[in-house]
Amino acid sequence: MRLTFNGAAREVTGSNFLLEVEGQKALIDCGLKQGGAYFEKQNWDDFPYNPKEISAVLVTHPHIDHVGRIPKLYKEGFRGKVYSTPPVKDFAELLLLDSEHILLQDAEKYKKPALYGVREVEELMAGHWEVFDYHQPFRVGALTATFYNAGHILGSAFIVVEAGGKKVAFSGDLGNSPAPIIGKREELPEGVDYALMEATYGNRVHEPAADRALMLEKAIEETAKSGGVLMIPSFAMERTQQLLYELNDLVENKRVPQMPIYLDSPLAIKLTDVYNKHERYWDKKAMEQLKRGDALFSFPGLKRTLTTEESKSINDISPPKVVIAGAGMSNAGRILHHEQRYLPDPKSLLFIVGYQANGSLGRQILDGKRSGKPFSVKIHGETVPVNARVAAVGAFSAHADRPQLLDWIRPAAENLKKIFLVHGEEDQMAPLARRIKKEFGIDVFLPEPGNVVEL
Repeated sequence: MRLTFNGAAREVTGSNFLLEVEGQKALIDCGLKQGGAYFEKQNWDDFPYNPKEISAVLVTHPHIDHVGRIPKLYKEGFRGKVYSTPPVKDFAELLLLDSEHILLQDAEKYKKPALYGVREVEELMAGHWEVFDYHQPFRVGALTATFYNAGHILGSAFIVVEAGGKKVAFSGDLGNSPAPIIGKREELPEGVDYALMEATYGNRVHEPAADRALMLEKAIEETAKSGGVLMIPSFAMERTQQLLYELNDLVENKRVPQMPIYLDSPLAIKLTDVYNKHERYWDKKAMEQLKRGDALFSFPGLKRTLTTEESKSINDISPPKVVIAGAGMSNAGRILHHEQRYLPDPKSLLFIVGYQANGSLGRQILDGKRSGKPFSVKIHGETVPVNARVAAVGAFSAHADRPQLLDWIRPAAENLKKIFLVHGEEDQMAPLARRIKKEFGIDVFLPEPGNVVEL
């Protein structure tokens, strides 16, 4: 069994691992790189393998940095099968179609051809994408694969692949568990020999998950008092639904002042409908609320702005108000218009609820605030001073922190021969590697892009 690290090695995004067994070549994820022009341009690079020789792509979850280059793979000759859980397929279709539009703009900016088109997405979904539930083993040539609940987003999975008497686990993104709606993440099963584990927050301890609602409540109360705008850059997938879930409770129990709350993201609106389609993947608490007639993603004061005209009309409403909009790293989408308008306002608050990759506008704003010095950012070619307050809340992160990552390993620690840390930056991976070696005595390797290992 041979494993090649083609993406998410010494970096967070661009997940792409090649597994070769008995002449068969399968990929685990095939995602876009994100985080500014340097990384984004690499999405047009040739694959380090022949797409025509790939027989399968096993998908952990539908975030674009895990699935975003599958249509490119298909465009260049891949005709095998893509495998995921049912919710992941539905989410991926919407996310890939949305990404196609954004990538066309990037192609024009970088003077590149279109990475893929709508046709590639439609053909993939219609004839090449198959679904399996959690704990339902399926054969892929010489491999047997099983999905387990990763607790990251609805339907997300870590994958255990078995071949030649060896078991290898691919974590994908592990969730900050337990999370609303998604429920509790499963731990690594006993008997796994090797594990590729994400390390996005490998050197961090999040605020308690129970503090999510309290922090959001405080942010809304401060916005009401200051008369500003609460801007929440949010990933359309999972983070937005989690916010709506918490807001539903805060508003219906009258824990926050009344003010208009805008969901200004057509994609998030469509993805929320997919959540409603896959209720059987919800956790017990969410199902009980649903049975009581509580519409988890709808509450008084919430306004969904689907069209451009509706989005622009938000400007006509006087503060205080709350605006939830994509993209989560402020690298695209409608949030840029709101940040351009309200970041200069010291009465407003930018509430960051997700990871901000190196090179992204969100990371620039976060680092700028941490410096304690006055600074500006460029948005749509305009220099925008950042006078608004900025808060970053780890409790809303969809990624496991260090204690949770260690907990994921623990049940399988006795049998694990080696752990490969991926999806992380050096300052997160190196301390986690030391902790794993000290606590479990397991060999840990931090692969470089292009590294090949024999398992």
